[in-house]
Amino acid sequence: MPDQGLPGPLLRVLVADDNPVVRAGLTALLSAHPGIEVVAEAADGGQALAHARCHRPDLVLLDVRMPGTDGLTALPELARTAPVMMLTYSREPEVVAEALHRGASGYLVHGEFTADELLTAVWEVSRGRPTLSSAVSLAASHESRQKSSRMQPIVAQSSKARSARAEGPRRRTPGWLDFGLSSREVEVMDLIASGMNNRQIAAACFISEKTVKNHINRIFAKLHSSSRSEAIAHWLGTSREGWSR
Repeated sequence: MPDQGLPGPLLRVLVADDNPVVRAGLTALLSAHPGIEVVAEAADGGQALAHARCHRPDLVLLDVRMPGTDGLTALPELARTAPVMMLTYSREPEVVAEALHRGASGYLVHGEFTADELLTAVWEVSRGRPTLSSAVSLAASHESRQKSSRMQPIVAQSSKARSARAEGPRRRTPGWLDFGLSSREVEVMDLIASGMNNRQIAAACFISEKTVKNHINRIFAKLHSSSRSEAIAHWLGTSREGWSR
């Protein structure tokens, strides 16, 4: 867990949820931590916007479905004030994608995290490190690929290069199918080939650095590689091994 117990400025949080029990529980959990202060609670998006303008929080926890102004409607303006982490029961792919498109920095689904994991996510998002529940990570993959492509144009170039090789006369199927990589591993390997480090990959894919390392270990095993450079060589086709089948 991040260095939450060290002396320093309080992390000022706004909690927005129409369920008073959930709201009270989140407030109690966060307020029990010496480094966090809940500066306001809101029962809908309209209240959240008013409190955000008044209190200027460092982080907003926001539900999706609320009466009146819902979370997605309030999200763009809130995201201009502070990082926003969606904290909701909604896991529909279109809702997740829309939340990320409108500026959410994190998305957690109730029932799929512990209290410690929530606290860690709060600090991570407040420091600009996107956090996403594993249950909705696939739903967000398209949005994250778009964001990573805008941030790192070379990613798209490496993907095009790999596609061009796959269409060549020497290949009947794409290389990632021959190697047995999953779609997520393909995404991670493309980002490795673009020159991203583990932290950048984690941010682009909305996963933790630990998860990135796990993906890389599996990728190395499938590509019969022991280093990043060797894996990139296999992936980009500069090595013949694994590409002749």
